[in-house]
Amino acid sequence: MSYKTERLTPNAEHSPKVIFGPIHSRRFGKSLGVDLSPGKKQCNFDCLYCELDPAKTMDTYEDVVSVEIVTTALKAALKEHGDIDFITLTANGEPTLYPYLSELIDEINSFKGSTKTLILSNAANIDDVNVQDALLKLDEVKLSLDCATQKCLQKLDRSHKGIEVEKIKAGMLAFKSRYEGPLVIEILIVKTLNDSKEEIAKLNEYLLKLQPTRIDIGTIDRPPAYDVKPVSYEKLLEISHLFDSSLPVYIASRKKAEISASSYSDEEILETLSKRPLTAEDIEALFDDESQNRVQDLLHEKKIKQVSTNGVDFYKKA
Repeated sequence: MSYKTERLTPNAEHSPKVIFGPIHSRRFGKSLGVDLSPGKKQCNFDCLYCELDPAKTMDTYEDVVSVEIVTTALKAALKEHGDIDFITLTANGEPTLYPYLSELIDEINSFKGSTKTLILSNAANIDDVNVQDALLKLDEVKLSLDCATQKCLQKLDRSHKGIEVEKIKAGMLAFKSRYEGPLVIEILIVKTLNDSKEEIAKLNEYLLKLQPTRIDIGTIDRPPAYDVKPVSYEKLLEISHLFDSSLPVYIASRKKAEISASSYSDEEILETLSKRPLTAEDIEALFDDESQNRVQDLLHEKKIKQVSTNGVDFYKKA
């Protein structure tokens, strides 16, 4: 991949705002965001659900912020906010298109101390060995995988010419074989586009091979660029049951919705948790107060257990 770009110098009169936050997250604590494309959207996807305005896809950055601008701003932010848990590399677009990513991560690692590093990537470049080499130097990696078929990738993620879902899948497997840190996969479900049993079955088949640390499934919760619709929490729950029960699937949705809490017997709780481990949030949404007390009793009796998977606590049958 060649880059016909020039660095913006750190002495520029108006340095772009590359740091945002801190943002508080239950999974990642207190994090500072690093926007590697602060000036405009630069991405090899134009996802229908993107909160940014539609833009032509690209496979290289046209505007590039220098490593020095980024690190100078990050050092100042870390000095101001001394209790940061994560430095999160992201972008108005795709951060792995940033041409100095490996160099930047080396620089951040030289001064970050105990603060962890994370990237949020659409995984379109994960088959590139140079991208893999850069990501290996991060403490955690979160990759998107909305689709397991090429037709879905082109329709939902509106991928740049030449990007193939099979290369993405092969690249993830290759990266996973090399990476020792937590690998989280994020799937964003969009109504009628990737919520079919057939598409989920393809994702399930692949994820059983990949065996990521955690799988986050969610839906649209911000105004999208195009006229597409979210699915309900109930639908996300239904979809989660389509994945193999050995996969650590976490429903990451803010829209817990119109679902009514129900009464579960001990046997029904055990049966439910044998099919799909649930988080405390799921149990609060699904189970009435009496059933939640039964969960605690079963936990005390060691008939169910609580396991932590990369910051998320799951209840499952013992």
